[in-house]
Amino acid sequence: MATMRSLLFPLLCSLFILVAQRATAQTICFNEKGNFTLNSTYHDNLNHVLSNLLNSQNHNGDGFYNFSYGSASNQVFAIGACQGDVTIEVCRSCLNETMHIVREACPNQKEVIQWADKCMLRYSNRSLFGLMETSPNKILYKTANVPSDSVVAYFDVLMNLTNNLKSRAAAGGSLRKFAAASVQSPILFKTIYGLVMCTPDLSQNDCINCLENAIGTFPGSEFRTFGGIILVPSCKFRYEDYIFYNPTAEEAPPPSPLPKPQTASPPPPLMIEPGTKNNTSSARTIVIIVVSSTAFVGLIISLVIIMSFVQVNHRSKEPAVEETTTVESLQYSFETMKLATDNFSEKNKLGEGGFGIVYKGRLSNGQNIAVKKLSRRTAQGDLEFKNEVMLVAKLQHRNLVRLLGFSLEGSEKLLVYEFAQNGSLDPFIFDPKKRTNLYWNRRYKIIGGVARGLLYLHEDSRLRIIHRDLKASNILLDGDMHPKIADFGTARLFVVDQTQDNTKRIVGTYGYMAPEYIQHGQFSIKSDIFSFGVLLLEIISG
Repeated sequence: MATMRSLLFPLLCSLFILVAQRATAQTICFNEKGNFTLNSTYHDNLNHVLSNLLNSQNHNGDGFYNFSYGSASNQVFAIGACQGDVTIEVCRSCLNETMHIVREACPNQKEVIQWADKCMLRYSNRSLFGLMETSPNKILYKTANVPSDSVVAYFDVLMNLTNNLKSRAAAGGSLRKFAAASVQSPILFKTIYGLVMCTPDLSQNDCINCLENAIGTFPGSEFRTFGGIILVPSCKFRYEDYIFYNPTAEEAPPPSPLPKPQTASPPPPLMIEPGTKNNTSSARTIVIIVVSSTAFVGLIISLVIIMSFVQVNHRSKEPAVEETTTVESLQYSFETMKLATDNFSEKNKLGEGGFGIVYKGRLSNGQNIAVKKLSRRTAQGDLEFKNEVMLVAKLQHRNLVRLLGFSLEGSEKLLVYEFAQNGSLDPFIFDPKKRTNLYWNRRYKIIGGVARGLLYLHEDSRLRIIHRDLKASNILLDGDMHPKIADFGTARLFVVDQTQDNTKRIVGTYGYMAPEYIQHGQFSIKSDIFSFGVLLLEIISG
């Protein structure tokens, strides 16, 4: 367990750089504004609004969407606004993902607001267009403080930058009210980057009032930090000590006391969650959390997954197959498998790998199965094959594909597995159409499930197993999109206290293999952790 934690923690801290953009996602479900009944007229109208919000006729041409549908108490109003430095493709992608998130987070609330890093989505049973609102709000800030002897000078530079940005953003027309710029603090020789935006349906005065009100709610002590965000329904303010927006968004930046440094800004410091603050208004819950740091994202998600590991490790083991299970109880006749797969017809073929072809099958009792027809070139003997089937069948975990049995007739060797309705993970990562179903909450759950399954193989099962071919195509998804690690054809069974081995035969997939495995044939649980890291990158960035 200690080995797993020591390997996984630094790995995830570095890998989750790619999800920093998602760090500011915040959702508020207004329970006090009323709820709707599922499958009601209001629910149907909401689905219609969200499905049609991104149509071109509801778009102002520069990242702002406005649409309503229905009548009287069942009318639904929605607006979507994107940050002024993103392309229309990024804008639409952000709003699409946001719609998935709010439907999960707020399944029956009539009024919802969701802030993401690059966009904001609101819907309600009241009109929202042209309405300036500054409550509820969310405040997020770093924990790295400006040195006490530099706070006043740093604050003055920041306020000058903020005032400049407010004026520029408010002066924008009905298409975009957005500004971004940077300035260097003469005391700390540190560049401050700032961004403000209002929804473009606001007037110039309303935009200024919104930003002033929002910035005024930021606790004065928090301006001692090197970064912060203020999110309100109608506007947004953010500043950092690293560039977090598209540099081309900077137009006519304010005069800088000193030339800007030519070197790249250092990455943001580590951030923690300091807690929650309550305001006297029940609708104005100010959640103080920390964002905008790639290290923070890595830390938090690492801790969550590691905690999952700890919980799994201390829970009772998953129920295993009874010791009285016999080889005969797991064996299917070859004729049964032929019948189940329609004589291994091409139309039932699910996939093909280096160790055989997988077919979809259906037993006489209606149960769907996956049948792996192993390559005939395998040199494994019948007794060895049966013994390995018995061992793998005893591995029972919700994040492993369950081996139901086998068939053995002459040179034909078949493995019978539970069927995963949604197939393998790789199409959801690499197929542009399927990728839209893999929104962030779902990706996160898949990552956690694979991690738990891998921990079970390495630490909690009665056998220690190194998978050796962990990749997207070997992660299957059931009907609820829960991940299950599959294909133990290349796995090496270990005795409990064995941690490393050496092989002359390299099996697996290049790109997922650890360097020491490719070069020297050495494999251990570290080899699987390396593959897990590559898989994480694919899940996050795909």
